[in-house]
Amino acid sequence: MVNTKVWEPAEPGVKRHIFEPGQDIMMMEVHFEEGAEGYLHRHVHEQFSYCLEGQLEFTIDGEKTVIAAGETIRIPSNAEHGCRALKPSKLLDAFTPLRLDLLGRQS
Repeated sequence: MVNTKVWEPAEPGVKRHIFEPGQDIMMMEVHFEEGAEGYLHRHVHEQFSYCLEGQLEFTIDGEKTVIAAGETIRIPSNAEHGCRALKPSKLLDAFTPLRLDLLGRQS
């Protein structure tokens, strides 16, 4: 069972907490200080990111898109992606299938 009360550091200026996952889908909340970055990476999981607060610039396979509070973006499986907070920001990320690497399980 994941402890949803625990916030963990990710990249500098970024912290997250992971909600208890379902069988095939999971969510986490991620907070960014202004200027903080989610480094470029890729994974096999499909991802939706919903901006709860602030404004972020996403790069997905080299294409830049800015989203703000109330907007969402889809990140396809295996797409190289990352983001940068243009303001202090909060995201709600959903992944399918489960990100076993984030859950402390083997992938």
